[in-house]
Amino acid sequence: MGEREGYCQMDALIKNAKKGDHLAFAMLFKEHYPFLVKYLMKITMNPDTAEEIAQETMAKCIQKIHLYNGQSKFSTWLVSIATNTYIDQCRKKKREKNWQGQEEIYRKLKWHFESRNEEWNDALEALGRLPEDVRIPIILKHYYGYSYDEIGEWMKISPGTVKSRVHNGIKSVRRELKLGEEAESHLIGQRTSK
Repeated sequence: MGEREGYCQMDALIKNAKKGDHLAFAMLFKEHYPFLVKYLMKITMNPDTAEEIAQETMAKCIQKIHLYNGQSKFSTWLVSIATNTYIDQCRKKKREKNWQGQEEIYRKLKWHFESRNEEWNDALEALGRLPEDVRIPIILKHYYGYSYDEIGEWMKISPGTVKSRVHNGIKSVRRELKLGEEAESHLIGQRTSK
């Protein structure tokens, strides 16, 4: 079979696959899957990960075949899907690793407080669950008494943004602790020793 004949046959398979022809999909997969796995082995350096991403790529191909416009080779289109899938997986793993690291630090900090018989209260627990960009201004303002201007300067954000983050963060902590209006001053008034 000549190269031109191969392209015509591939085009026909793609057109049929776009119409939902399962046999056409199966033939496309049979044709491209080994190439895709070899490519992914080179970028992942892990056969299991390569297989996993190749399968995920093919699943995405089924969902998005209608988006294939024929401006590039079908294999090139698959490589772009596979590459983006792998990059997304790496980002997700990095986020999970960062989260696990934060959880470990949090547990160590709690143990540190408890082992010294220092108070580790529910407010600190709730604060620990806030994002850093919200938790830091609350602690600087309400535990250490710094001004919105000072905090804004250190964090390179406007004093108004600091005030907003502190306000919204405290509301979030209050919701988590189910504190009423009368308890807000108690929460804000709690100070740790410097």
